[in-house]
Amino acid sequence: PGVNIGLFCSTPMVALSRNVSRKQAMKMLLTGEMIPASEALAQGLVSDVVAAEDLRAETEKLARAIAEKSPATLRIGKEAFYRQVEMPLPEAYAFTAQVMVENMLEPDAEEGIGAFVEKRVPEWRPLGGGEG
Repeated sequence: PGVNIGLFCSTPMVALSRNVSRKQAMKMLLTGEMIPASEALAQGLVSDVVAAEDLRAETEKLARAIAEKSPATLRIGKEAFYRQVEMPLPEAYAFTAQVMVENMLEPDAEEGIGAFVEKRVPEWRPLGGGEG
């Protein structure tokens, strides 16, 4: 931590202050104390904590779960997430309602709903709209 060597972690502070409470962020920034993985999980700094020997398997499992989803839907969701997160609440709801409408018009939404109804695995389009 920079504070331990005479540098205030100004740029890491931006992400930190947007992911944990202000009090927790300030404590970390001012003290430079390391926190255990369990506390990082409890504060929402990380999404999962796994044993070192399970890291590769768990990472691959997570990557496979994401890779099975529609690339177009993931793109839409990631873009919407990062745009709405800094908006005031009413504006965020209005924005995401519009995103949902636009998402429903995507071919992958039709494919996904059809696959669900037909009890089959969906066949997602690659990004760029090409065939294959």
